[in-house]
Amino acid sequence: MKKHILIAATAALLALPNLSSSVLAAPPEASEDAAGHHPKFSAEDFAAFTDARIAALKVGLKLTPAQEKNWPALETALREQAKARAARIAEWHEKAKEPREHRSVIEGLQQGAKRLAARSAELEKLADAAKPLYDSLDDAQKGRFRPLLHIAVGKHWHHGHEGYHHS
Repeated sequence: MKKHILIAATAALLALPNLSSSVLAAPPEASEDAAGHHPKFSAEDFAAFTDARIAALKVGLKLTPAQEKNWPALETALREQAKARAARIAEWHEKAKEPREHRSVIEGLQQGAKRLAARSAELEKLADAAKPLYDSLDDAQKGRFRPLLHIAVGKHWHHGHEGYHHS
């Protein structure tokens, strides 16, 4: 029964790429300012959609029992990344409410560098966590990994994106 629910949730998320990339990728605070374009999601809803995207990755990969041992590290990294992304978006929305202060070009560059360094560290953690699992996948699973991972991190996938082709 639980597997059927996960499959149904996966199918729904894959069928609605715009929903999974915009509304589901943003925490509830981001939806509030969307001028009625997107439904308002609670923190519980956001967590449920995060769970569904991660479950979609796992179900879509069809892991073997031997591969399952490498799954927890990736799942943890994905959850940490989702929390960090939600925090960044919430912080951005809070800053958007404040009056803009004039900052120098140099200050802007320094702040941008800090944001990029933090994002780089997150991606490195994700790559380190994903590598053992990815290395254990067969060719068919590796072919599904990229688009499913894209969805799991809250981005939508287009068929022509970065070499993803139908065989």
